[in-house]
Amino acid sequence: MPWLPLLSYFFGGAFLANAVPHFVSGVMGHAFQSPFAVPRGEGLSSSTVNLVWGAANLAVCYLLVCQVGDFDLRNAAHASALGSGMLLLGLAMARHFGRFNGGNIPEQS
Repeated sequence: MPWLPLLSYFFGGAFLANAVPHFVSGVMGHAFQSPFAVPRGEGLSSSTVNLVWGAANLAVCYLLVCQVGDFDLRNAAHASALGSGMLLLGLAMARHFGRFNGGNIPEQS
């Protein structure tokens, strides 16, 4: 199996994981961190900015997953590549955004 489609599916999963919190925050009307905020990635952006950013991430996900190779969700390699991208970026986002949104539990002394 060629590795280039699997790499594309991995990054498609990462874009999908990034799309979800931005799109959902935008639809809910909540401000959320985005690359367009000041300071970058830490400040809050409006719900409209987050909705558009989430939609842009979904569009890139679509291009990477549906337009490269022949993605088949029933193919374990394809699903694993997509899921790995989602999981790895999801873990990074949980750690990063948890600092601002109360998701990180402070260490006990």
